[in-house]
Amino acid sequence: MPSYDSTRGRFRLAESHLAVLRHRVEGERIPPELAEADHELREAGLTDQEGNLDILLAPLVSTLRAPVVVLHVEALGEHGTLHHGVTIGDGYVYSHESWPGAAESEYVRLEPTMLVWALARMVNLQSEETVEVATPVVETTMAALDAGLDTLDSLHGLTAEEGTDRVAEALRSAGVTRKSQLSTLAKLIVGLRSSWRMTAAWQGGDGDAPAPRVRGFAVWDCGPLGYWHRKLPAEPILAGQVEDTSPLKLVRVDAKEVWTMITDLLPAAEEFAAARQQG
Repeated sequence: MPSYDSTRGRFRLAESHLAVLRHRVEGERIPPELAEADHELREAGLTDQEGNLDILLAPLVSTLRAPVVVLHVEALGEHGTLHHGVTIGDGYVYSHESWPGAAESEYVRLEPTMLVWALARMVNLQSEETVEVATPVVETTMAALDAGLDTLDSLHGLTAEEGTDRVAEALRSAGVTRKSQLSTLAKLIVGLRSSWRMTAAWQGGDGDAPAPRVRGFAVWDCGPLGYWHRKLPAEPILAGQVEDTSPLKLVRVDAKEVWTMITDLLPAAEEFAAARQQG
């Protein structure tokens, strides 16, 4: 159910609720498949019987309708894939975070100065003590990675050492022969706590013509083994771009470096100013 928390100015809304709000703002008829979501918004007091939006929703809806920059976080963990992000508008900034098994995401207005902090919290960025590994750089192929990941379901009941040995055997069979690479990648796969990728999209400029711009990066969170920047395949990845023979390159980074990567993801004013002037 959609809801509003006045103490923190936050909303819980599903994609179906946002679709209803878009139709309402555009003055369009609500399609039958969204009738239940429309009813839920009225029950929550976020729209009235005529479909008019509560004034509290106005900043959020205006920001989502006309974003200047959209930041998306796709995080894969034990409970599947979650989608979070931040939408920057002309006058407001809103974050949204999902929860495993829940249809609704939580939308909260942000102060612009808290933007990087909010994105870092979405990926649970922590300055933790880490252990030594055989090599800070791992280079192999996506086929080798898939071979290692395919063993994970068979590791239940095994000790960490036994599980690492089984993953290493699969990697070896897939062509990973360098001892340091084999050892480190096997430990990373077993110790993988989550993986996530973060992208930024905005309307930039290509010469005199407006053009969409996208950039991003991906990270493995391996707990005590640290953070690993997936340099290859490089983000953003297009559909069908990655094959078995595509190179995989993982580079160990610390929390401070990840923070800098998040900061650098945000476009500078000159990267989209020309396009906005033409608008």
